[in-house]
Amino acid sequence: LLLLPLLAAWGPRVPGGLRAPQRRWPVPYRRFDYRPKTDPYCQARYTFCPTGSAIPVMKEEDVIEVYRLQAPVWEFKYGDLLGHLKIMHDAVGFRSSLTGKNYTMEWYELFQLGNCTFPHLRPGIDAPFWCNQGAACFYEGIDDAHWKENGTLVLVTTISGTMFNEMAKWVKYDNETGIYYETWTVQASPDKQSTVWFDSYECSKFILRTYQKLADLGAVFKKIQTNYTSIILFSGEPIYLGNETSIFGPLGNKTLAAAIRDFYNPFKPHQTVREFFVDLVRIIDRVILNHQFYLFYNLEYWFLPMKFPYLKIIYEEVPLPVGSKESFGV
Repeated sequence: LLLLPLLAAWGPRVPGGLRAPQRRWPVPYRRFDYRPKTDPYCQARYTFCPTGSAIPVMKEEDVIEVYRLQAPVWEFKYGDLLGHLKIMHDAVGFRSSLTGKNYTMEWYELFQLGNCTFPHLRPGIDAPFWCNQGAACFYEGIDDAHWKENGTLVLVTTISGTMFNEMAKWVKYDNETGIYYETWTVQASPDKQSTVWFDSYECSKFILRTYQKLADLGAVFKKIQTNYTSIILFSGEPIYLGNETSIFGPLGNKTLAAAIRDFYNPFKPHQTVREFFVDLVRIIDRVILNHQFYLFYNLEYWFLPMKFPYLKIIYEEVPLPVGSKESFGV
């Protein structure tokens, strides 16, 4: 009995003594009725979708080739550097047989990955400020060199113009309702059958949804291996903390609010190498030594009691989907 207080004190400490609620996992990604306007404070280093265009209406009798596109993240700037770590970006390409035109469709962050993953701590504003939206981008052409040199450009299926047009309607719905980028997958352990607490919502998940939609419309995919990148945090059962109002509002939990702000502070952009390494030590202390991580998901805050191995980047196979209908004569 004397050991019980010691065992209770062992592990991560949560401000306010909150406990994990009973709920089903994973927490479903929340969809919204509309896309809010972006705050002028949120600026991207690289313009989102600079050559984007509307998705064209294809003729029903058209035969359209569908290509799997994959390249290292920021390949245009760093070449294959992130490819060695298997940090890959995914897209899908189309080629019309009637017109000979090529198109690319992808989904990525409006304000770059860092802004979607961690907030800004702005003076005079108690709550962390998030510059986080993701969206689909469609444009004419496929940059063969970009996808082939360090990545993948491979035919995966062929569809009709009718199927393409139905897919375009779905893309519009998906893009208008799924608006926030979620970097992290959070699960209980590295075991494949372990509980997933939260699933990510990023470029590869958009491509997987697109493939599934095409399969549901009748597309028959080739039998080839397809791998995707996931960044996984490992945690015990997450603890719900509240939303921005309940934590940072006038009647909020000031102790918890201070703890969340303090946690995010080391993740800010750095001006010098020394600042970076000082904050890196702070991050290791919080996440690994004290087993703490604060997750912002569906506009709500969660406490993650972190577990070994804490974080892992995986590049795992996800098979191409099997259709549920006959292919429209293609």
